[in-house]
Amino acid sequence: MAFITALFPANRRGAAFGVFGGVIGLATAVGPTLGGLIVTYANWRWIFFINLPVGLIALLGTAYLVPDLRPGRRHRLDLVGVGLASAALLAIVYALIEGQRYAWGVITGLVSIPAVLVVGAVLLAVFFLWESRQAEPLVPLKLFRDADFSAGNGIGAAVAFGMQAIFIPMTIFTQSVLGMSALVSGLTFFPMSLVSMFAAPLAGRYTDRVGGRRILMAGLLLFGGGSLWASRIAAITSSQWTFLPAMVVMGAGLGLTMAPLTTVAMRRIQPAVAGAASSMLNTTRQLGAVIGAAMVGAVLQNRLAVHLDEQARAVAPQLPAQFRRAFIDGFANAGKSGLQVGVGQSGGVHLPAAVQGLVTLVFDNAYLAAMRPTVAVGVAVLLLGAAAALALERGHSAETLVEEQIAA
Repeated sequence: MAFITALFPANRRGAAFGVFGGVIGLATAVGPTLGGLIVTYANWRWIFFINLPVGLIALLGTAYLVPDLRPGRRHRLDLVGVGLASAALLAIVYALIEGQRYAWGVITGLVSIPAVLVVGAVLLAVFFLWESRQAEPLVPLKLFRDADFSAGNGIGAAVAFGMQAIFIPMTIFTQSVLGMSALVSGLTFFPMSLVSMFAAPLAGRYTDRVGGRRILMAGLLLFGGGSLWASRIAAITSSQWTFLPAMVVMGAGLGLTMAPLTTVAMRRIQPAVAGAASSMLNTTRQLGAVIGAAMVGAVLQNRLAVHLDEQARAVAPQLPAQFRRAFIDGFANAGKSGLQVGVGQSGGVHLPAAVQGLVTLVFDNAYLAAMRPTVAVGVAVLLLGAAAALALERGHSAETLVEEQIAA
């Protein structure tokens, strides 16, 4: 993002970010499919090893293709700021990711998840206080005086949150309920990424012409609507083709979201601070994803525990009397301990093989019932992002930007 901001004038960045978004769409299409292929037909560790040759190619490409752009002066590295930001984000991210594991309580001794969160928040406050007093801060706080940049950070976090809250439960559904392999599950989401790959460049070009505000709002609404549609048409008898129409809508929404969001947020950012601005956008997106992952885990487990108990009690009368209590208690324990039930698992319920079909039936119906409100949480956050887009300034067309540059 920093290079695009430096290489292209403001009235042409939409098209550039559109191509950038298209490449991301291609990557998100190839990544899950390739990952599924590796996990299905090779050792799962290769999903990490594959990064070595890819990283080497990227490194060589950077050396030979990326222009040597410099701001014209040497910068001082804000080591204190780096330390404070790293410690604050480490504490916050650790607490959010591990909170469910420790039931949001004590980790060990006096150390608890709430305490770690408080420490992270305090360190973050100290970081911003430190940054406000530096001549050359790690994060120039003046960036947030730009309403579009501030709104863009919030919307970016909402999009990342929504993606986690939608993709995590649906991926578990396709594999643990529908029994898809990792490869077939990846191919189920492939149409979404493919449509996004073609929609993003078009969205970028139109952002330069008519502005990004309406395009961004349309994208968020399409992505949220398509996600809600996918969760509603899901059934325990679904195939990968069941989700095709919803995936097309979701892909169009994502394609209409990424390029306008980045273009609008970065449109007034000067090249000298483009690196800091783009890093802030990426950081807020990562935090949105972390919060989304933590939230979806908590909501999904809570809803699953409730529906496992309901489904188990509904099915228990079909069993001999001596098995009913163990059947219900087994699912109650499974709901408390997390997602331990699914294809090839029993959640600790030890029953004769003749009733294993009932175990699968309970889990499948309970997970489907739990998935829908979980996805709805992500959609609600996307709708909040669409509402926040109203805070973006109007008149973002190329002509307006040229007029602003001339006036400046």
